[in-house]
This record gives sequence, C-alpha cells and structure tokens, in this order.
Amino acid sequence: SSSLAVIPLDDDGALLARCQLVELSGQVGPHRVEQPFPKPHANPFMPDGRVAVPDKGLDCLFVYPFDAAQGRLISAEVEVVQAREGAGPRHIDFHPHRPWAYCLNELDSTVTVYQIADRRFDATQVVPSLSQTYTGNNRAAGIFMHPAGEHLFVSNRGEDSISVFAIDAKTGWLTHLTTFASGGKTPRFFTFDPHHRLCVANEDSDSIGVYALSMGDEVKPTLLTTVSTESPVCIAFKTDS
Repeated sequence: SSSLAVIPLDDDGALLARCQLVELSGQVGPHRVEQPFPKPHANPFMPDGRVAVPDKGLDCLFVYPFDAAQGRLISAEVEVVQAREGAGPRHIDFHPHRPWAYCLNELDSTVTVYQIADRRFDATQVVPSLSQTYTGNNRAAGIFMHPAGEHLFVSNRGEDSISVFAIDAKTGWLTHLTTFASGGKTPRFFTFDPHHRLCVANEDSDSIGVYALSMGDEVKPTLLTTVSTESPVCIAFKTDS
C-alpha cells in the first residue's frame, strides 16, 4: 500500500488501534518490474530517535522525526535522501558508537555508507555486496552490524552468500574481507543469536544455517548445524526481561 503505519501499544504490550498512516510518494525508479510504485522495506529507529525508511521503489531514504509524546511521525519535517538511480534501497543499519549509516541496495547489490552530521545524510562510499567473481543475477537482502561495531554483514540472494566487511574506525568506510556460502538457497534474512552465532534464514531451501564465527583480520565461519523449517524469512530471539 506504499504507506507507513504507527500503532500504539497498551501498557501490557497489546496492540491498540492504528493512530497514523503516512502515504509515501515520489518519482519511481527505472526498473519496470521492481519499481512500479513506492516500496518502503524497513523502518528502524535511529540512535537519535528518528525513523529511517529505505524505499526500494523510489530509490530514496525517508527520515522522519518522531514525536514520542504524541506517538506520531512528523511528516511535515521528513527528509528525503536520494540514492543512485536503480539502486533499490532495502534495509539500513547504524553503527553503535559513531554517526554512520549503512544502507543495503537490493537492485544493484551495493552498500552505501552515509556520514550523519547536523542531522544530514552524506553518502561517502558505495561498495558491491557480492564477491568479485560472481557474474549472475542477484538481489541483496539483509544487512546487520556485528555487535562490536567492527564488521558489517550482508546477504545476497542469487549468489546465495554472506559478505563480510571491515569497518574503518576513523572513516566508517568498508573493506571487503570475505564472502562465504549461506548454506542454502535465498538467504533472505540473518541475525546473531544471544551467543553471537550467525543464524541465516535460507527461504527457498527451507533451512536455517547456524555458524560460529572467528572474528579478527579474517572472518572464518564454521557451520555448527542446519535447522529444517518451512520457508524462513525472519528470526527473533526471546530474551529474559
């Protein structure tokens, strides 16, 4: 529906009636199949409390201030960060300690690095999400910052891989370290469990690969187990309250 909804929670966590619906609009990208209309793909909160919305259909990133007291997005003050034509921004993650954002672009299989200064997003680097030798079709899918903030991981559907980048401590720029097989087909989503194991949801092979990672100048994965489950697309972990 090309929209962004705000749904308040009751004191016990129950969902209440939707209180806001923001319709997204703009100039669609050039891809005739993937970009016929706005396609907001994610809406994470930024460290400063704003909401970032990468839009695959419009080749842009919407950044909304959020009024926590009123529980509403401030649409009149939205900022629009334009991506490269045909990039297809899909997901975004933020460095835990520095003013850097990393946006994964689905259609051209790249990661854009942004410096956030004075509430502005300035693109400083664009790197491929794929290994240098892969020449087939691909759709980039997931992006996740390692909790230590020194490495960035992305997943690729087509190459069926996980790529790992080192993050420069001074500039936030990315250096490709390695790309390894996802252990299945179509790694639509991945995350780290509470023990920092990498869990990869391979949607089209009905499996979740669980990896131990040796971190450092080199990142080496070790497949611990494969869990069979139908068409996994997201994983969440229950944590103690």
